[in-house]
Amino acid sequence: MKKNFLGGLTEAEFLRRHWQKKPLLARSALREYAGAFAREELFELAQRDDIESRIVQRTRGRWKVDHGPFAPRDLRRLPRSGWTLLVQGVEVALWQAARLLRQFAFLPYARLDDLMVSYAVPGGGVGPHFDSYDVFLLQSAGRRQWRVSAQRELELLRDVPLKILKNFHPDQEWTLAPGDILYLPPRYAHEGIAVDDCITCSVGFRAPASQELASRFLEFLQDRLQLDGQYADRDLAPTRRPARIPAPMVAHTADVLRKLRWSRRDVVEFLGCYLSEPKDNVVFEPPSRPLTRSGFARRVAQKGVRLSAATRMMYYGGAVFINGEAAEPGAGAARVWTSLADARQLDPPLELPADAWESLYAWYLAGYIGPGSTEPTTSDD
Repeated sequence: MKKNFLGGLTEAEFLRRHWQKKPLLARSALREYAGAFAREELFELAQRDDIESRIVQRTRGRWKVDHGPFAPRDLRRLPRSGWTLLVQGVEVALWQAARLLRQFAFLPYARLDDLMVSYAVPGGGVGPHFDSYDVFLLQSAGRRQWRVSAQRELELLRDVPLKILKNFHPDQEWTLAPGDILYLPPRYAHEGIAVDDCITCSVGFRAPASQELASRFLEFLQDRLQLDGQYADRDLAPTRRPARIPAPMVAHTADVLRKLRWSRRDVVEFLGCYLSEPKDNVVFEPPSRPLTRSGFARRVAQKGVRLSAATRMMYYGGAVFINGEAAEPGAGAARVWTSLADARQLDPPLELPADAWESLYAWYLAGYIGPGSTEPTTSDD
């Protein structure tokens, strides 16, 4: 297996030695992303209502969090030190962010959350904290000092707008320069403080909590329930204790619940829809001047096809899921869709089975995909 940006380790070596086990610092790991993001770009994104953003400040020992979108004057009035702008889901807006995420394609897309990019002035940070997920921290510009700890004490401060550790005991410390990467496992305490004006990319890999999975699956299941019958008590006798729940009703309900059934196929469909569902703030834009069906087919055959930056596409076996929806491809189309989901593009020349075109064109009209096999730097219908 190839070696890449993992400090000279192969992907398999990294997963075996570090993934969910211990930190990894890799110097000059992704130098090509040094300077890839600009302060002005992040400020523009922070003014959009379809992009999640926050400004974290610490003044006189007190933490303050403001949520975007921000007006230009809000950004101009910020002080010279002690604050951080955090912008979530940057991959849906900037092509270089989407390209950065593909460096991590050796990990399942089902685990990928998003790319957060932060801009901080000297002294800026969000305090000592821990994340419940795996994270890669790439320094893109400037320098940031990181202190980390394997401590098990994770009690949080009360009455503050951030999840900040009450007691933080760092046992390792590094200053990251542009191109450096720090990997941290879940629940690893850490704090990053900007040494100078800096930009940091945070690639997060979610791990859904068991409670969330169960709750969402029951929501999914309720739309598919078909239970016949209704409670009846034709032989009801007079009662002297009207507030008591009748024992036959308890028995009937227990019997109904025992009839609840689900299959592995239901679980796969739930996971596919749940994991590929875009975040609430994501908006897909249909092409402003849509091609005809035949024109689209010719364009794709010549230029290939790519997923839109915000599109989430996954599969399991022959089941394919895109943006929270289950697709039903034929045998020929399934092979094409799994390739598209893995690579996020199909290169020309492109010959597709007949049963693939209908879905492709529908996804194109919905803004899920577009012609061309490279990221556009401007709008590309």
